[in-house]
Amino acid sequence: MLNRLPAALTLIPRRLLLSSPKTLTRACRRLLGMEPAVVRCLPGEPKLTISFTLDGSNKHMLRDQNEPLAKVLARISNGLAKGQGKAKKSKKHKSQQPSEAPQPSAVVKLFYGGDEVPDTVLNSEAWRDGAVLQVGDVKYSVQRNSPTFTTAELPVSLMAGFPVCPKLEVEFGDLQECEFTWFKETGPDTSPEVAGEVEGLESSWTQVGCGRVHIPSNKDIGCRLKLRCTPKDGSRSGLAKELVSVGAVEAGPGMCTFDDRHVYTVREAEWPAIRVVSYNILADVYAQTELSKTVLYPYCAPYALQLDYRQNLVKKELAGYNADIICLQEVDQGVFVDSLTPSLDAFGLDGVFKLKERQHEGLSTFYRRSKFQLLSRHDIMLSEALTSDPIHSELLEKVSANSDLKDRIVRRSTSLQVSILEDLKTPGRKVCVANTHLYWHPKGGNVRLVQMGVALRHLSRVIREVAPGAPLVFCGDFNSSPTSGVFQLVTEAVVPQQHADWSSSGQEESCNMELLSGFPPLLSACGQPAYTNYVGGFHGCLDYIFIQPDTMQVEQMIPLPSHQEVTTHKALPSVAHPSDHIALVCDLRWSP
Repeated sequence: MLNRLPAALTLIPRRLLLSSPKTLTRACRRLLGMEPAVVRCLPGEPKLTISFTLDGSNKHMLRDQNEPLAKVLARISNGLAKGQGKAKKSKKHKSQQPSEAPQPSAVVKLFYGGDEVPDTVLNSEAWRDGAVLQVGDVKYSVQRNSPTFTTAELPVSLMAGFPVCPKLEVEFGDLQECEFTWFKETGPDTSPEVAGEVEGLESSWTQVGCGRVHIPSNKDIGCRLKLRCTPKDGSRSGLAKELVSVGAVEAGPGMCTFDDRHVYTVREAEWPAIRVVSYNILADVYAQTELSKTVLYPYCAPYALQLDYRQNLVKKELAGYNADIICLQEVDQGVFVDSLTPSLDAFGLDGVFKLKERQHEGLSTFYRRSKFQLLSRHDIMLSEALTSDPIHSELLEKVSANSDLKDRIVRRSTSLQVSILEDLKTPGRKVCVANTHLYWHPKGGNVRLVQMGVALRHLSRVIREVAPGAPLVFCGDFNSSPTSGVFQLVTEAVVPQQHADWSSSGQEESCNMELLSGFPPLLSACGQPAYTNYVGGFHGCLDYIFIQPDTMQVEQMIPLPSHQEVTTHKALPSVAHPSDHIALVCDLRWSP
């Protein structure tokens, strides 16, 4: 077929060659042979779909799989006749001339291997891959269950220097094998020789890249982007889709707080080391409140608090760390589905999400699929586990001695996300990755102590029963300073009954007890930075990556941004930083 292309192209008028690529592609298909008729037919489903283009109109038919072929062909024929009838009526109305005699119905047949498929054959058997549908003088090549994009969207906000990651879902194909070509809009061709021949020219496009992810340059500012993506599965290809951005590429903010950190993470950690990130990315449900805009972050430009803007920064920051495990807090459910999952999937990571009960945000854990596979999940809501799981009965009894404190704890929807991962390079070697975001209130130290007690007891049981000997990597925003009871419980394995946090909310809610960890003392892999949270009225160390020093060693801690970088725009978040927290990043290695 390819050797017919030059001759076929000589038959295309010059006017058509100056048209859009889509129009040109359609013309070439007609000259070279057949347009596609895409059929989706799965065992166990009652219906099949047939999609094709007829006279410039997209047809999409939903039919019973056990229906005789004759009914579908008759429906296509009748639809064609109606369309021609409407066109003639319109022509008659315009010209006011007598109508011609009725035309016979167009021939509509289905062939396979050169033979006509009998009308009595059921749809499920008739529409085979490679069959040919004939509608009048037009022939279509039947593509059954060909690779198809079921979702294909470009992000709304595009910034120069920041990765553009489309949201893609493919059926009957593999995203890793799909083909991607990026274009930027260069405006209509206004050259005199073209302008004189063609009216209403569409914008012209210049190819600027290929690959699933594209990073616009400063030269692209002011231009829209277009992505042509072709779904594939090995040698099979489906219909290409073209996506055009809603808006043009905008200028980026310049230097960001994480740019210098990326110098340390240009490459992935070399096995057996693993790179871990813990990051509270600031949920949009909190960033957009009046309290946030006027009290918490009044110094932050309003546009820099917008979700689309901040997500551009978050995606670039996370991609640049080349991490193997990423634990995120304050993740909006929509952000996980529409932004983080598509972008991090493009960079080789799979993720899971735990929605906080009665909230619109939660926890997410991502892992590099070339290094790990997810074996099991053991997520809990801490208050629910405290009151319903027998392993916490002793702690529940002590807490119940103060009904006010118990009620305060039970009202909290704080969750713990627990994922058991297996090292693909060393089958059988597992790691328990935990992720949490403890109660936020400054006077909630007693609540956080109980929450951490429940979390540690649950983790101890999960490791003992599901992954014996697996090291623990415990990430999160613990809302606890290095002088807190929570930090002491984790790093010393016990917190005494006289610790001040037991009375953090006043004597009426005090609950003095000795609380044991259930683990040997854990180590803060990133130490005790001066702060991991920096806002106008507060700064302090609240975030940690805890490890078991007898099973994991710290190979490298990625330096935090300098104080000058953090305070360039007074505090966080800012035009150069998407959250009020700072990501913790470190490389860990299994102990010998």
